[in-house]
Amino acid sequence: MAMLASHFGSLTSKMYSVSTSDHASVVSLNLFVALLCACIVIGHLLEENRWMNESITALLIGLGTGVVILLISRGKNSHLLVFSEDLFFIYLLPPIIFNAGFQVKKKQFFRNFVTIMMFGAIGTVISCTIISLGAIQFFKKLDIGTFDLGDYLAIGAIFAATDSVCTLQVLHQDETPLLYSLVFGEGVVNDATSVVLFNAIQSFDLTHLNHEAAFLFLGKFLYLFLLSTLLGVATGLISAYVIKKLYFGRHSTDREVALMMLMAYLSYMLAELFALSGILTVFFCGIVMSHYTWHNVTESSRITTKHTFATLSFLAETFIFLYVGMDALDIEKWRFVSDSPGTSVAVSSILMGLVMLGRAAFVFPLSFLSNLSKKNQSEKIDIKQQVVIWWAGLMRGAVSMALAYNKFTRSGHTELRGNAIMITSTITVCLFSTMVFGMLTKPLIRYLLPHQRATASMLSDDNTPKSIHIPLLDGEQQDSFVEFSGTHQDVPRPDSIRGFLMRPTRTVHHYWRRFDDAFMRPVFGGRGFVPFVPGSPTERSTHDLTKP
Repeated sequence: MAMLASHFGSLTSKMYSVSTSDHASVVSLNLFVALLCACIVIGHLLEENRWMNESITALLIGLGTGVVILLISRGKNSHLLVFSEDLFFIYLLPPIIFNAGFQVKKKQFFRNFVTIMMFGAIGTVISCTIISLGAIQFFKKLDIGTFDLGDYLAIGAIFAATDSVCTLQVLHQDETPLLYSLVFGEGVVNDATSVVLFNAIQSFDLTHLNHEAAFLFLGKFLYLFLLSTLLGVATGLISAYVIKKLYFGRHSTDREVALMMLMAYLSYMLAELFALSGILTVFFCGIVMSHYTWHNVTESSRITTKHTFATLSFLAETFIFLYVGMDALDIEKWRFVSDSPGTSVAVSSILMGLVMLGRAAFVFPLSFLSNLSKKNQSEKIDIKQQVVIWWAGLMRGAVSMALAYNKFTRSGHTELRGNAIMITSTITVCLFSTMVFGMLTKPLIRYLLPHQRATASMLSDDNTPKSIHIPLLDGEQQDSFVEFSGTHQDVPRPDSIRGFLMRPTRTVHHYWRRFDDAFMRPVFGGRGFVPFVPGSPTERSTHDLTKP
């Protein structure tokens, strides 16, 4: 009986501890949701402020909350939740990247595709190399622990990941379409390239580095890059084909919306399952779904999906900046560097300097190369725009934080002094770059780029989900619409080898439009597709529009 009573008492105490833990989690989640609401309200009130934006607002609220929690817990804790790589990479990152691909103005994106890939892929590799070499040169002179070559290369990949959210919140697609597409496209490709580089470094044996190993590393990087892209395209096409053939909207628009959301998330999870880059996969899945799938659903589903994906992305971004603000005051990490604050400041300053140098090392040279291939002056990147592009990539944020935690912590906790210094330095760089550079972004852009309204041809992008059109035009209007947006006026056909070399993107776009109209849209749907199902909402609205 005594043993039974003892066992019962132990079980009761365990149940009580679990109950207490659950209650603490519920309290933390309630507070976090309340903070998210506060970020939205305060961000709205500060919308017209010259210095502030939503990212900085979330960071400041996170810092203030961290101070309050630190005082209440008497210096033991500063955040409500413990950082989880799974939370970031599986739940928060996919909606942000997918929405980026889903909302992108594809005409501008693919018109500048070569330049975007130069900045996002080649530029990131250049930046990563410079940061890694600089870290090897300077960190060995500082007493921060023992790092091997893989650690230094990982540091390069971590700090090569840009965060252009602050700049994109100031730039406008309609006023500066070229600059917006370059900053936006480069930011997404840069994040994907950084993660692919980081994963390749983590999974590659760098102890015996030679020419053969370097080629193998390059091959693995290209393999991850290309296969991730193909997986995203394939998943998007499957969703378009299924929705076009089955047309769920005749029974329930909820099923259309649910299937689009699940297929988007499935593309990311499949990439993680096959050890590919989920960022690249879900980004190109978003582009394909906006080009085909989105046009195959009912009008109400189009409006719903557009706002749903944008809302999820906004909440995820706010959540991340809020957490980074709170985690900046984590006592556990700062305790390791409290005996040598000068070392931590030196490491942060060196990293910030290397970030600026690595960014400049590719933005200006690659812009010069890009301008050589463009005859039209309006398509060239002038020096003021180059400065804005350089500035936009100086800020570091969520991806850098997540990669740093992945490399230098275990379940959000740090046990080695060198790792703690790298974590605190990453937090310092992210906070400093976002707060200081972010606050100066609006004044800088207003000074360098006085607002100029774009022409009507640049504003028209009928393939993007940002504008809803009448499902079906009458015959005369439709013919003129296709003629305007098709290959005859939009992209001139190249008439010589010189024309091909001088306008490579336009040439590719010309042949792609012909292939898309002849083969892809008849199979996968897209703009202009109207599912004629008796009694469907689209069929009824079309019938009403064509009544005499």
